Amino acid sequence: MNTRLILGSASQRRRNILADLGVEFDIVIPQIEEVSCADDPRRAAAENALRKNLWCRREHPGRFIVTADTTISFDGRCVEKPRSMDEALDFLRGFSGKLHTVVTAVGLGAPALPTEMRLVESVVTFLTLTDCVIQDYFSKVNPLDKAGAYDIDQHGELLIRSFSGSRTNIMGLPAELVGQWLWEQGLL
Repeated sequence: MNTRLILGSASQRRRNILADLGVEFDIVIPQIEEVSCADDPRRAAAENALRKNLWCRREHPGRFIVTADTTISFDGRCVEKPRSMDEALDFLRGFSGKLHTVVTAVGLGAPALPTEMRLVESVVTFLTLTDCVIQDYFSKVNPLDKAGAYDIDQHGELLIRSFSGSRTNIMGLPAELVGQWLWEQGLL
């Protein structure tokens, strides 16, 4: 039986974070319908990460599985990936000079054990942004495949004043949590 780790994600950022931990893994892209909870970002992230994990477990039984979903909690609402450049612009205008919480739910699946769900939160404070700065950012980074329309690791210095918590959580996969779990499972 192949017990090698699966990363259930289409995200290149998550692949890079997991590779940096030094573990070998296979990529599987879960075929699920994601849910959206406009007023509950934690629930949305947890439900989507769990759906991804359960799909991977059903398709690849007996494997170790890591899945994740990232949302942003801002002004009492859930901010996910923008559906258009106009919406991306609105997101960054809204974040300008304010703080928000990045929520990543991580599904951790080990053979013959129930999926463990964990939430990690980091707080990001944005600089005060002009439309000119935002357009400059968009000329360098595609905002459409990122929760909140930005990536701290891609020219984040143009947008972000400061953050607290896990930097890799803000990127979409908290390396500290996943690394500890992999070590506990004997995979690192």
